[in-house]
Amino acid sequence: MSSKKKMILLVGAGMGLVSLLWLAPVYYMVINAFKTFQEVTLDTAAFPTSVYLENFRTLWSGANYPRLLRNSFIITASSLAGIIFLGSMAGYKIARSKTRWSFVLLIYFVMTMIIPFQSIMIPLIRLLRMLNLMDSLVGIVLVYIAQLSPMAIFFYQAAVKSIPPSMEESAKIDGAGTFRTFFQIIFPLLAPITATIVILHTLWIWNDFLLPLVTLQSRSNHTLSLGTYSLFVGQYGNRMNLGMAAVFMATLPMLLVYFVAQRYIVKGITSGATKG
Repeated sequence: MSSKKKMILLVGAGMGLVSLLWLAPVYYMVINAFKTFQEVTLDTAAFPTSVYLENFRTLWSGANYPRLLRNSFIITASSLAGIIFLGSMAGYKIARSKTRWSFVLLIYFVMTMIIPFQSIMIPLIRLLRMLNLMDSLVGIVLVYIAQLSPMAIFFYQAAVKSIPPSMEESAKIDGAGTFRTFFQIIFPLLAPITATIVILHTLWIWNDFLLPLVTLQSRSNHTLSLGTYSLFVGQYGNRMNLGMAAVFMATLPMLLVYFVAQRYIVKGITSGATKG
């Protein structure tokens, strides 16, 4: 066996071991979600003796799980709509503008991506209190749009550069305005990058814990991640079977989104890497 093949086998084996480490938490989540409290207490690594579904019934009815699901869906869908609408138009304008200010704006948006949220958390909370948007779904949606739009702008402007300007010139000759040209010609061509942004930002918003923790105090406004934490360490104490069942139920919608749009991920991220 050549040294190259040996290296490939070693790299493959190493990646396999890393994959097992990443799958270990998933394994514990799944098997403990279908256990009774006594089984989880005795051995968290063993398979359940039977499929115990009472955990899910308790969460659905006693913990008002549909409300948590509704809040997470409203926040995620509204934030994505704002991010895609504003990010696509801003990315298009930056990509097509030939002034130096467009480059300055792009650098500004890129710089905001590297600022950690913890460094602006306290000023952000004070701003939300001043605007009377604390503990509201509208307030957290606006924060997500402001926080995640720079990444969308960066992806969109790179993708727009790969689209020939001649397509827009033909539309203008036919009498189409700027908005009509963008939404009817350019934006449909950005479907792969849009799907990529939807996947990345959906995972971020759906699983985010820190921002809901510091902005949503009322239980009626809790998201799935925040409500799951409250269930695990609050109302039900240390009942890990309920906590794992809640995490399992919160994971299923994201798995569905990923499997539906996964074919667009690589295509979307590499879109605009080479200018057409």
